[in-house]
Amino acid sequence: MPVEIRVPMLPESVADATMLHWHAKVGDPVRRDDNLVDIETEKVVLEVPAPRDGVITQILHAEGETVLANDVIALFEEATGTETTHDTVSPVAGPSNQKQSTDGATSPPPPQEKQPPASTTTERTAPAGPATRHQAAVEDIDLNQISGSGRGGRILKEDLSAPQKADADSTTPTGLRESRREPMSRLRRTIASRLVQAQHNAAILTTFNEVDLHQIKALRARYRETFENTHGVRLGFMSFFVKACVEALKRFPILNAAVDGDDIIHHDFYDIGIAVSSSRGLVVPVLRDADQRGLADIESRIAEFGQQAQASTLRLEDLTGGTFTITNGGVFGSMLSTPILNPPQSAILGMHKIQDRPMAFDGAVVIRPMMYLALSYDHRIIDGSDAVSFLIAIKAALEDPARLLLEV
Repeated sequence: MPVEIRVPMLPESVADATMLHWHAKVGDPVRRDDNLVDIETEKVVLEVPAPRDGVITQILHAEGETVLANDVIALFEEATGTETTHDTVSPVAGPSNQKQSTDGATSPPPPQEKQPPASTTTERTAPAGPATRHQAAVEDIDLNQISGSGRGGRILKEDLSAPQKADADSTTPTGLRESRREPMSRLRRTIASRLVQAQHNAAILTTFNEVDLHQIKALRARYRETFENTHGVRLGFMSFFVKACVEALKRFPILNAAVDGDDIIHHDFYDIGIAVSSSRGLVVPVLRDADQRGLADIESRIAEFGQQAQASTLRLEDLTGGTFTITNGGVFGSMLSTPILNPPQSAILGMHKIQDRPMAFDGAVVIRPMMYLALSYDHRIIDGSDAVSFLIAIKAALEDPARLLLEV
């Protein structure tokens, strides 16, 4: 009896989803818990596993179609015995199937030609995320022939264009240029919609400052090895920024608030969004109760976010909520930027590249590791004085890290 394969339940905030990529075709034998299909929501990619060993007998929703929670997307037939690899082959009915001997006995049917085992698809073995596998399938690229540039050799979307560019350079006549059109992913459409929404619905203003990270760098150099041996995680810069932001938010709570119509929603907790780059685009997982976490806990959780973002395994609950966001363009070399709000939040801090610059210090010119900070905020509820004072509080905490311990 066919088993119905259904769309998993979607969270209340997600209305529908898009069929991203089928990993098995009709008639392909699959094993229990093999990923049958990737389904893309506005924030995460969901995997639908096979309920047991068997074969897909019918696909009801093709790639690119929009589906709702609990929609039936395929029919599945459970394998019986050892027939998994050929239970979709229908023998021809009629006398030709069997040959009658002269004594009336029925001779055994001729042996069927052994079917070669179905090859394992590239999507099941290649170290690549769902979006990368989908693009590879659309462009008919064999992922086994691609060298990944991501962590652990993981194949990223940009790796797919490298061999194509090399082929184009060697085969395309000089002067002949081509353009390629591809639809935005659901995540990219959501990002675009939210950014436009933020620009249209908030009075965004940005204020800037710079911070001397000499003390933070010295602290990291002094305790880096001990910290890593003790906690099993690298001591980075982001944990200091998270702690500095939490202390500043406690002093200026309006930057931790949100606008809802004509009301202001004040939050008495500190859930800090950390912008992370992934193969599907920018995502912002949320560090819950950041005020209750130590530096090691913060660093460990952020490292997990980065790994999960690259593997497209972030859960929807990891990406929802948040009262304030930190984004670090410095990892890409950005010197200065004006970050856009992450609705419905009212403020976002932009970090940038650390660069040695000559600075006046105690009457002398010295070289210091400097970083520009940018704070974008919703001027409807946040006054300029609060925004500037908030940024100065972050600067003070980072230039004198003892303040973070003493909470002064």
